[in-house]
Amino acid sequence: MTKQRLFDEDALVIGLGRFGAAAALEMDRLGYRIHAIEQRHAVAERFSRRLMRVLSLDSTNPDELQQAKPATFRVAVVGIGSSIEGSLLTAGNLVDAGVPSIWAKAVSAEHARLLERIGVHHVVFPEAESGSRVAHLVNDKMQGYIEFEDGYAIVKMSPPQEMIGFTLAQADIRKRYGVTVVGVKAPGEDFTHAVPETKVGPHHVLIVSGPSKLIEQLAGRP
Repeated sequence: MTKQRLFDEDALVIGLGRFGAAAALEMDRLGYRIHAIEQRHAVAERFSRRLMRVLSLDSTNPDELQQAKPATFRVAVVGIGSSIEGSLLTAGNLVDAGVPSIWAKAVSAEHARLLERIGVHHVVFPEAESGSRVAHLVNDKMQGYIEFEDGYAIVKMSPPQEMIGFTLAQADIRKRYGVTVVGVKAPGEDFTHAVPETKVGPHHVLIVSGPSKLIEQLAGRP
């Protein structure tokens, strides 16, 4: 069966550790044609059956990296975290190649600063971001948490007791807490868009959006 492509283009992923592999496989699922680079031969061989193309070479060496033709890609992801030097040299080679959108994993604030200084367009802290999500989930009130740079969040959560048995219009959560219920899900059913007449039961799961601090206040209710 031909894969339905949401993003019909080639992309380069360098480093198939946990972060790089997860990015490569998810991008592949979304339809990107993934060209990966992994210096460890055994790891490269393992992913060669799952990705379009996997090269085993040293991405810190610009001559070797040219085998992957980095200038032909619009998007490149640097997943190297075990060696800051390797990460910086690889990212610098991509910058020199003129890749328009470079994403790179950083393991520290100083690492991120250096990546940005050499011209990386997007720096991510996967461990820190994952830790932040876990911190919001450990109280069992939230079942999913995504926070954006401006302090805005989207959360999947159980309804507080004060909402149960009332419609969204009656509960008036937006006025009382400054957040919006955008979706509701009952067991065995798909999520549906929330409307004022939606009546909330104890079995429902809510999708709530708004400022993260205000969502935390709602989630903190019994």
